Order: sequence, then C-alpha cells, then structure tokens
Amino acid sequence: MNERDSLHAAQLGLGDMDPAEFRAAAHRVADMAADYLERVESYPVLPDIEPGSVRAQVPAVPPSGPESLETILADYLSLVEPNITHWQHPGWMAYFCSVASGPGILGEWLAATLNSNVMLWRNAPASTEIEEVVVQWLREMMGLPTDFDGMFTDTASVSTLLSVVAARHAVPGLDARDEGLAGREGLGRLRLYCSSETHSSIEKAAIVAGIGRAGVRAIPVDEAFAMRAELLGEAIREDRQAGRIPVCAVATLGTTSTTSVDPVAEIARICRDEKLWLHVDAAYAGAAALASEMRPLLSGWEHADSIVVNPHKWLFTPFDASLLLFKNPELYREAFSLVPEYLSVRQTDEVHNFHEYGIQLGRRFRALKLWFMIRYFGAKGMADRIRESCRLAARLRNWIEETPDWEMLAPTPFSTLCLRFRPAALDPDRDLELLNTMNERIMSTVNASGKIFLSHTMLHGAYTIRVTLGNPRATEKHVALCWSVLQDAAAGAGA
Repeated sequence: MNERDSLHAAQLGLGDMDPAEFRAAAHRVADMAADYLERVESYPVLPDIEPGSVRAQVPAVPPSGPESLETILADYLSLVEPNITHWQHPGWMAYFCSVASGPGILGEWLAATLNSNVMLWRNAPASTEIEEVVVQWLREMMGLPTDFDGMFTDTASVSTLLSVVAARHAVPGLDARDEGLAGREGLGRLRLYCSSETHSSIEKAAIVAGIGRAGVRAIPVDEAFAMRAELLGEAIREDRQAGRIPVCAVATLGTTSTTSVDPVAEIARICRDEKLWLHVDAAYAGAAALASEMRPLLSGWEHADSIVVNPHKWLFTPFDASLLLFKNPELYREAFSLVPEYLSVRQTDEVHNFHEYGIQLGRRFRALKLWFMIRYFGAKGMADRIRESCRLAARLRNWIEETPDWEMLAPTPFSTLCLRFRPAALDPDRDLELLNTMNERIMSTVNASGKIFLSHTMLHGAYTIRVTLGNPRATEKHVALCWSVLQDAAAGAGA
C-alpha cells in the first residue's frame, strides 16, 4: 500500500486500533483482570439469574457504527462479569477445578497478540519449537519415558478422537483412512473397550470414528469403580471369535464420577498379548504424576500407545489445553496427513508440521501459557500445588468420616471426594429414594448459598455429592467453609 492509499484508509478509519490507544486500553484491561482476581470472592459462585436475563439487556441487532471502548468495558463490568458462574472462585468445587493462574493468563494474552497459527514450522518456527519443548518438559515432569512424543489439542475429547482414529489406522488390513467403512462387504463390527465408568468422550470418539455406540463394549467395574481387567481379556477373545474387529482399549486414570483408577499395568499386558492399541485417559489425574510419590497410582501408563492429560483441569492452565502423548508419531501422521500443494514446503531438518498429526489445520499457540507457568512456578512449585490439593482433600475426608450421619461413597485417590448425608435412622437400601431426595436438596441449598458450588453423580443408584479441590487460591479456610455449609444444609434438609 503506497502513502496515498495509507492516508486514504486512515481518513476513512479503516485501519486497526491505533497502537497508542491499544496500549492505554490494554493497561485498563490488565487492571480489570487483576481487580477481578482480587475481588472474585465477593461474587456468589453461581449467579442468581434466570435464563435470558443477560440476553434481554443486549441489543438484538449489532451496532451500525463504532462504540467507545469506555461503553464496551462498562457493559462488560455490568453484564458479563457479575453474571457468569465463577470458575476462578475458590468456592468452585464442582466437576473439576479448571482454574486459570496468573502466569497462564499472561501467556494466553501474548499468544493472542502474536496470533501464531501453529500448523507448519515455516509459518510458526518459534511457536512450533516451544510446543515441542513444553511437551517434553511435561512428559519429564510426569516421569514418563522418552519414547513419548506429543502435541497440544483443545480438549480431551479431541485428543481421544485422534487416538481412536490412529488405533483404527493401526488395525492390519482395515485401511479405513482410504476405503472408509460404509458398504464394505464382510467387514465385522469394530470394537472399542472401556469401563462402565469411562467418560462420554470415549463414546463420542467411537461415533465419529465409525465404530458407533453399538461398537463400544463397557467392561464392568469392581467395588472401587475400577475396570475388571480379567473381563477385558475375555471380551476381546469372545469378539474375535465372533468375527468382530477389536480396535482399541481405553483405561482411565481418574474417572469423572469417582476419580477411580483402572489397573493399567494389567490392562496393558492384555493389550500387548492381544496386539491391541491402549489409550489412557488421564485427563484429570495425569497431573498427579508431577508429585513423584503419587506415580504408583498411575503405574502401567508408561506402556500405553497414547495418553491424554488436560493441563486445564488440574494444572491451573487457562482453557483450553489438552496434552496428547503418543509413542508412534508417524502412525498419527499416516492416519491424518494430507498435504495439498499450497501447504507443501521444502525442509531439510526434522521438524513437526503439527497439522499433519490431527484433524486441525489452524492451531492455537497453546504451549506459550504453559511455558510461562512452568518457568514461573517451577516444576517443584507445580508439584507442591498438586500435593496441597490432595492434603486438603484428605483433611475434608477426615472431617466427614469423623462426623455421624455422613459417609464416603468412593475412595479418594486424588483430590475429589464422593459423599452423602445418611442419618443413622435411615437404611441405605430401604430408604434410598428418601436419601437421594435429601442429598439433592442439600446440594441445591449449598449452591444457592453462593459461597460454594458443587456437582453430583449417581453411584449404585445413590445420589452422590462431589467435592473437587485443585484451585491454588483455595486454602483450608475455604474447605472448612464448604464443610460448614454442607452441614448447615443437612440440618435443614429434614429426614
């Protein structure tokens, strides 16, 4: 663009925000972000609003002309910030604690500023190599062997999907990549194996990969909600005899409901004997491996073909960041690589062109925020924060077990607890429906208080309250508050 064209564009106001204006606005936004983190506890965790109440305050049509940043930021403060459910709040103890730490937020801002699309080394050299380094840092921090390579995706759902497709590609003679699955005569049903406690993302991966929900075989679990590995072996052999095609087994380290731990070492042995791909879903509990004394809980995952760990679950990383590790990167490349001429490049050195290892062409620079965090906290600092979450969980469990009329419904291997209120006068079988009603009422009362936000699951038909810890801003004070609010709600629940 020549000088005359530049002047014309500037006169029409067609350029971007002026750097000086951006600088001033960025300082304001930085202050707003810091103010939010400082005052987040002043908000109820769960906003007291009805569906549609925010939408009703936003114009139905977009503005035809520019609005001032002052107006935009004022609306953010009045409409958005008070009316979200506050995942950053130390009283958030629902689902899993997905918290964005300070250094992670800073890295996310700069990644957005760079706007680097990490698809080819050539168009993202530093971004690609930082991702390579951070993947290997995390692998080492978790104590996994050096034969794991990997990359970042958005979520465990996508990481698992990529691994199921890679596992399908590894089946000799199937050739689903080129031939597809539809309309092929004599092709037996594909099988994917997992436990009955496995996350729904496994079933979704089967849907997308052409295995289908009917092709997912759920293996029963034991009293600790872990897969019964001996039944896995029987199921694989039975399916082979029936002409079905085993594709993949999924073991879970830290199931969503109870954070139970499948016997991965035994499952890995079966998969090795049956020449079957093993994918380990450690989206939540993989972070525990940063604390070396907790690694025995994850024993056997080093034998997996692929592993997923989500730093945005228990490593206080801003959404989204899923770490996918795999032992055979070339197999992923064979399963997914399509390089049209416009993406073809000449390179003499070995590099990752990450778009060849999955379904995405455009990829965010997710590694930068983790690069910031690992350097800011240090590997030991991150491990110590995991240890503190587990210490607080053990503390709460002690309080529950020492208190009449409360009981634990599952083991607590990590930092998530499954509990319920059960007055001694009520029989857990005969009065199950009443107990479920009472505990649902207790959790609703807790969440309505605005002080704590919890979620639930169902275990053997019992309504189960879940408390998950993992926010580095949460202290024993917040855990004690949670326990106090639960007890107060139980006192008002009635029997």
